[in-house]
Amino acid sequence: MNDFIIRPAGLQDMGAVNALLRQVLKVHHDGRPDLFREEGKKYTDEELRGIFANPETPVFVYESGGAVLGYVFCALRHPSGGSLNAITTLYIDDLCVDESARGRHIGKALFDFVKEYAREKGCHNITLHVWECNPGARAFYESLGLVPQYTSMELIVK
Repeated sequence: MNDFIIRPAGLQDMGAVNALLRQVLKVHHDGRPDLFREEGKKYTDEELRGIFANPETPVFVYESGGAVLGYVFCALRHPSGGSLNAITTLYIDDLCVDESARGRHIGKALFDFVKEYAREKGCHNITLHVWECNPGARAFYESLGLVPQYTSMELIVK
């Protein structure tokens, strides 16, 4: 069995996290070049430092043999008001496994870790968004038992 640890991300992980963020961007750019730039990343280094330091936005990394092979960005959300019940949701903002390590169940290990974390935090549910241009990610999440909560639709008018 593969020896690994899942732990909170720290400043020492910036390089690896940035490399993974670029991989995610490539997948999204390839699927929707009208929306996603060819180069860049979702967060600046300054934003990453703030995310890593904020207990409401935990980031966990999967490390094996001293290498970070995946991450999961989370956010604890507390929607309420109007017709909504007051609950705590763990929102998965981003989950990525290094393209060289896919198929080794790292994504499932990260999700299982986050599921237990959500239970410990008293969360009602786990939510995420998945782009339709990424059918592999959708199939992965469905294999973990996630089901659509709602559908967001678009009409491109330009």
